[in-house]
Amino acid sequence: MPIIFQDVNYVYDPDTPWQTRALSNINLRIDDGEFIGIVGPTGSGKSTLVQHLNGLLKPTSGKVIVDDIEVGAEKAKRMKTLREKVGLVFQYPEHQLFEETVRDDIAFGPKNLGLDDDEIQERVHWACELVGLNPDILERSPFELSGGQMRRAAIAGVLAMKCKVLVLDEPTAGLDPRGREIIMGQLRALHKSGMTLIMVSHGIDEIAQLADRVIVMSRGQIGMQGATRDIFRQYDKLKDLSLDTPTITTIMRRLHRAGLPVPRDVLTVDEAAQILTCVLRGKNESVQEHNHRSIHSR
Repeated sequence: MPIIFQDVNYVYDPDTPWQTRALSNINLRIDDGEFIGIVGPTGSGKSTLVQHLNGLLKPTSGKVIVDDIEVGAEKAKRMKTLREKVGLVFQYPEHQLFEETVRDDIAFGPKNLGLDDDEIQERVHWACELVGLNPDILERSPFELSGGQMRRAAIAGVLAMKCKVLVLDEPTAGLDPRGREIIMGQLRALHKSGMTLIMVSHGIDEIAQLADRVIVMSRGQIGMQGATRDIFRQYDKLKDLSLDTPTITTIMRRLHRAGLPVPRDVLTVDEAAQILTCVLRGKNESVQEHNHRSIHSR
């Protein structure tokens, strides 16, 4: 189910004094099973870009094609099919919870598809399992849950539509470290299951840990795109785009400048720990081998 942007432009409030060009000449392809991270400064066009994926926004010019459905050019029935294929989780999705019980909230989307009760309940339990929610909470009010549980319940409501692509806009915003780690773990599991994930985030560290490929937005355009490790080793170019490298990458870069024989494109704490252990033991050859394996594993 490829997603294709062809020369896409988007203008807010066209032909008014408030006209603003939010996207300019976007050309992009996202293939099945990818985990895409989208980063960029505030106002760079990240959220505008992803809202084109299920038709919430339609291009001012150009084409967005999702699984052979052209966004904005298809009949209502085809657009409904598109929104079943692409699930969009907004920032602070728990603010969209409104039913009396968690069960009813997760079931809301499948009910609107006209499914029978057995299928609906099967999807509710399936979605709960995917996001790691205990079925015991299904009869509780969603407003009695912790912040992290509410976030996962909201994501489960989108997953219950059995979407093939999950788009998340700042999915860990406002959560404590434990809540963030749980959400990140669930996203890893969803990706391993074969789902295509597209995540917008200001959290460079999270993108570095999760994404296969990174798209850097800048002033409504794609400033950079490529494999995660390739993007985050380009420190100077990222700095020009008002972005930083992941925290652990910055630390390892400084250690390299201080004379330690460590690579400068390390992305995770676990990876850094293994490398530094080798360095401290004087096993520089192991460091080089580890770096080679890491580059070819992403």
